[in-house]
Order: sequence, then structure tokens, then C-alpha cells
Amino acid sequence: MREFKNLIYQNEDNIGIITLNRPKVLNATNSELLKELAELLDEISGDDKVRALILTGGEKVFVAGGDIQFMSQAAPLEMEKFIALGHKVYDRIANFNKPVIAAIFGMALGGGCELALACDIRIAADNAKFGQPEINLGIIPGAGGTQRLSRVVGPGWANYLIMTGRIIKADLALKIGLVTEILPAGQLMTRARELALELAAKSPVAMRLAKSCINNGANSSLSSGLLYEQKVWALLFATEDQKEGMNAFLEKRKPEFKGK
Repeated sequence: MREFKNLIYQNEDNIGIITLNRPKVLNATNSELLKELAELLDEISGDDKVRALILTGGEKVFVAGGDIQFMSQAAPLEMEKFIALGHKVYDRIANFNKPVIAAIFGMALGGGCELALACDIRIAADNAKFGQPEINLGIIPGAGGTQRLSRVVGPGWANYLIMTGRIIKADLALKIGLVTEILPAGQLMTRARELALELAAKSPVAMRLAKSCINNGANSSLSSGLLYEQKVWALLFATEDQKEGMNAFLEKRKPEFKGK
């Protein structure tokens, strides 16, 4: 695996850890970072040894937003290509074949909040701040914020955050369901690893299909979602992991899932 200019990658104990690494601009997203992230995700996707992924921006900031210096001089067609790339990469995370945990320190604003929304589970340090302040720049959230935020926190809070552009602290983010846990900054990565290890110990095939059911249901009717769930549930009874999981339960031991 090659070294990346804007990312740091670690792999330990069946866990992958991606750290965004543009500290001089507070991890602001640009095309180069997004392309690197897409390439790295493709590599991790094919690595069966990695069963859970942590995405973080380091201990000072998650992502302060898009690179406004870059965007301020760009033409509309260039911006459409940029945001299409953002959609492609964030969708890749949302539909990734392994669970993705966002470990959020400091600011997660604009594109940073949207990146966190694409992850399956979000946990935050007590110094984290969230917002979609694009309205204050004369634009709107473009990397999924107008769609994913309402699905996570409901339309009322999504309207409030997008239309006011206000930034909220971690305690309010927890209250509205934007994150599921708040920890002291010094404990966040330890907790992220604990949670990732917990997920990594589950059946990879069941985890992947559970995620596909959740995502499918978010974009279909209840009846369609239930039918999809029914078919996936039955399909899992053809897997070795199902047999291992149930046998381990009956034998009162921990299962050893192989993803088959």
C-alpha cells in the first residue's frame, strides 16, 4: 500500500484507522484528498483482514469544511465535478462493506459534518462542534447534508441547522442523535478502538448485509424494505457464519466467524 499525502493509514487487530492529514488547513477537503480517500477505501475494501474501520481527523479537528480558498475561485462546472466526487466518496463510505466509525475531535463543519454523516456510527470528544454553515457563504450543503442530516436527526433539526448555519456543541449533538457517545478527548480513540474491536468480532457477512438492509430501507417504502430484509435473513442461513454463531450459542462459547 502506497503512502498518501493527505491521509495516514494504520492496520491493527483487524481494525483499519484512517486519519485525515491536512493540518495546515484543518483537514479541509479538496479534490486531492477525496481522490486519495477513494483509492484507500478501495484497497481496504478488498482486505479481508480488516473487519472494521475508524475514520478520524486527529486529536485537534475532524474536518473544518471544504477548502474555501479552492472553491472561491472555481467555476460552476468545476464545482459540480468536485461535489460529484464528494458524493461518490461519501456514498462509498455509507455503502462500505465494513462498519465505519467516525471518531470526532474538534470541528466537524460543512463537508466535515457530511463526512461524519456518511459513517455508520459517530462518537465525539467533548470538544467537538458540528454544523452546516454553508448558508452563511451563500451556498447550501452539497455533499449530502440536505439529505443525510434529516435522516439522522429528523427534518426539524436538519432545517434548523441548515437554515440558520449555526454550530452546535457535542452535548446538543448527542441530544438530537447526531452522535451516540461523548467522551473526554483523551479517551476517544481508546473507545473508538474498543467499539471497532467489538464490531470486528461479529460475522462480516451478517454485518455487511445488515448494513445493506438499513441503507436499502432508508431509500424505499416500508413494505419494500421488509421484503428485502426477509430475503437477506433467509440468505444468511446458507452461510457458515450462521451455523457457527448458533452452534457457539448452544455450546456456550464465543463464535469464531470467518465471513463465509
